Amino acid sequence: MAAKVRTMAPSMTRSMQRVAETVAHDPAGCARLTVTGLAERTGTSEATVVRTSRLLGYPGYRDLRLALAGLAAQQESGAAPSVTADIALDDPISEVVAKLAHDERQTLADTATALDTAQVEASVTALAGARRVDLYGVGASSLVAQDLAQKLLRIGLIAHAHADPHLAVTNAVQLRAGDVALAITHSGRTVDVIEPLRVAFGHGATTIAVTGRPDGEIAQYADHVLTTSTARESELRPAAMSSRTSQLLVVDCLFIGVAQRTYETAAPALSASYEALAHRHSPRPR
Repeated sequence: MAAKVRTMAPSMTRSMQRVAETVAHDPAGCARLTVTGLAERTGTSEATVVRTSRLLGYPGYRDLRLALAGLAAQQESGAAPSVTADIALDDPISEVVAKLAHDERQTLADTATALDTAQVEASVTALAGARRVDLYGVGASSLVAQDLAQKLLRIGLIAHAHADPHLAVTNAVQLRAGDVALAITHSGRTVDVIEPLRVAFGHGATTIAVTGRPDGEIAQYADHVLTTSTARESELRPAAMSSRTSQLLVVDCLFIGVAQRTYETAAPALSASYEALAHRHSPRPR
C-alpha cells in the first residue's frame, strides 16, 4: 500500500494525497472507518475518498476497506521492521548498511507484488522473437539498459543500448514490425527516452516501457508497461538509486524469460561467450 501511494501520489490532488497517505500510515484505524468517517478524518469529502480508492486500484471504498483490514492483520501477525529508509548524517556505517538492506528488500518485494505477469509474458514473447532490440535510458536508467543489452547479446540476440538521445532517435527510425524498443524511465516523463520510443512505436516496432509511473506520458507509446516500485526518497538517497533496484529486477525477469524461450540457441551462445572471455580471467604466466 505504501509503495502504491508513493507511485501514484504525483498524479493525485492534495486532498487525495491526504486520504492515500492516511490509509497507508494507519491501515488498521482506517479499516474501521466508514467512507464518511475517513472523509472527516482527512478533512476531505466522501467523493474524494471514493476517487482515491479507485485511483489506488479498488472498485470502491468497500474494497479498499477490505484490503486495509487484510493489511492490518498481516502487520499484526509479523514483527515490524526495526529500521527505516531514513539515513541520518551521523548514522554509523553499520546502521547505514542495515537501513539500505531493509530498503532494498522492501523495494524488490513491492515491485514483485505489483508487477503484471501477463505484461511480462507478452514482453518476453516479443523479445524472444525480435529481429533486433533497441534499449533507451538516461542516467541511472541507462546503466540498467546497458545491463539488459549485454545479457541479451550473450545469448545471441541483437541488442543495443542507446544512451545518446540523438543516436537513439536515428536508430528508432530504422525499426520495423518484428523489432522491439524498450524504454526505461522511473518518472515516465524523461523526454530523451520518450522520443525514441514514440518514433519506434510509429514505425511499427513492439514497444515496452519499464517505469515507476504507469500513468506517465511514456505509457502512451508502449504496447506493454512494466511497473516498478521505488523506495522513499531522501536527501542522501535520491530516486535514481532506489529505482534502479526495481528496474534491475524487471530486466532480469525479462532476460530469464527470454533465455527459457530460446534455450536451444541461448545455451550454446552463452557457453561460447564464456569461453571467449575465459582467458581474461585466468592468471597470466610470468
